[in-house]
Amino acid sequence: MRVVVIGSGIIGAAAAYYLTGRGATVTVVESGYRGQATEAGAGIVCPWVDHAEDDAWYQLTREGARDYPRLVEELGEDIGYAKVGALLVTEEPAELEQVRALLHRRYPEAPEMGEITDVPTPSELFPPLSDDLSAILVPGAARVNGRAVREALLRAAIARGAQVRAGIATLTPGGEVLLRPVGSALPGTTGRTSPLSGPANGDATAGRAGLAGDDTTAGSTDGKLPGGQAGAGVTGGPAGVKRTGGTAGAEATGGPAAERTSEGPEVTEPAGAQATGGPEAERTGGTAGAEVAGAPEGAEVPFRGGERVAGAGSTSWRQATPLETTDVPLTGTGAHSFPGEGVPLDADVVIVAAGAWTGEVCRPLGVKLPVFPRRGQILHVTLEGIDTAWWPIVLPRIGPYLLGFPGSRVVIGATIEDVGFSPRVTMGGLGEVIDSGLQVAPGLLGATVAETRVGLRPVYAPGGALIGRLTSRVVVATGLSSYGLTAGPFTGRIAAALALGEEPPIDLTPYAPAIA
Repeated sequence: MRVVVIGSGIIGAAAAYYLTGRGATVTVVESGYRGQATEAGAGIVCPWVDHAEDDAWYQLTREGARDYPRLVEELGEDIGYAKVGALLVTEEPAELEQVRALLHRRYPEAPEMGEITDVPTPSELFPPLSDDLSAILVPGAARVNGRAVREALLRAAIARGAQVRAGIATLTPGGEVLLRPVGSALPGTTGRTSPLSGPANGDATAGRAGLAGDDTTAGSTDGKLPGGQAGAGVTGGPAGVKRTGGTAGAEATGGPAAERTSEGPEVTEPAGAQATGGPEAERTGGTAGAEVAGAPEGAEVPFRGGERVAGAGSTSWRQATPLETTDVPLTGTGAHSFPGEGVPLDADVVIVAAGAWTGEVCRPLGVKLPVFPRRGQILHVTLEGIDTAWWPIVLPRIGPYLLGFPGSRVVIGATIEDVGFSPRVTMGGLGEVIDSGLQVAPGLLGATVAETRVGLRPVYAPGGALIGRLTSRVVVATGLSSYGLTAGPFTGRIAAALALGEEPPIDLTPYAPAIA
């Protein structure tokens, strides 16, 4: 069976991995859209504290978390996965009782969360924390490096025969795939960048090389990565992948001349494709002049699981107040039309895992999928000489999460902004992250700012994930919002099963597309 996977984020990469494991012939289309969620995600795997009144959401994230140890063993390489535990912290100890009751209720069916314990002094486990906090510890919670997971899955899929193509994939009304060069413009977008036109200046990767580690700097402007690594942003696929075939006129800039590697599997690109170090003054992931699109008009977005999610109540542990959003016209999912030109890709089945861009990709099928982007800005800081690798995740009742990584690194985030396709790091966003982060962890005051990241989380307006068949040959998998790194690999496994005509591991009725 021939399967084209549109999107190389964590869902698409996982789908390719599972498909090739079953003998399918797989082509992954790597678009290089700026603001891909997998590139920015912090990597928290702790599903048991959220979605208290939404069994479908909870089942998907719980199964995603449960599947990680098996996947880590199967991949056989370091993807940054570690069970470091999670501290649920608050200044009011009484606020812990509700989440404690939720965890005890869920424990019999999810013993992997571990035995819940009280922590009178959370700063003993995460030293920068305020001394005014109380906490309970969920020992089974894990952190993971989303970039490393994605790269490992793609490498494994390529080793089993998958091909990665750099370009912009569009669908025909019949579900056939057309591939256009990265950076090709859509009609009617003069002077502005369409959400589907790819990165400005044809930047297909925006810092994609070296993603197996956690020290890629999305906002680097000097062609270097922390730790003295050579500059990223010059390959169309995973780190170490050789760019060959169909690359007439291709350019690679933004890093040393030696950046174009000669080892690893091949990634082919349409003729004329470019990969650059990024547009001037926008190396933080911004797309100058981007069209903006918010949630569909009239969509209700109360809080859930640390985010505003349409159609759900506020009964989860983490809550946050999003930034005041910009008053912008809503373009929805039907803002642009696709050109009829492009190189056809042979496929029996197509999996669309294009994140926040999924609605646009699927529009030619005649379906309206209200998938929209929700921006999150994240800050990475370092504490020189301090081992942060085994610090627990910190989940406040209200405010930012914090988690440690190897390399004396601490991640703080994230903002929640409905501002459309605008993957920019802003003064206001960083200010919110810094102020709220220091309120929870004043010991980070002297930390060194290492980098900022920004991602566009894909949100399905009706609420919950979007997984299922759109047509007899097109499968869709997206809408994981801030739970992409928790449930992404498992969702890719589900999408692969659907593409192969197999029974999925869970009932997909709650996630089925609501097609008018």
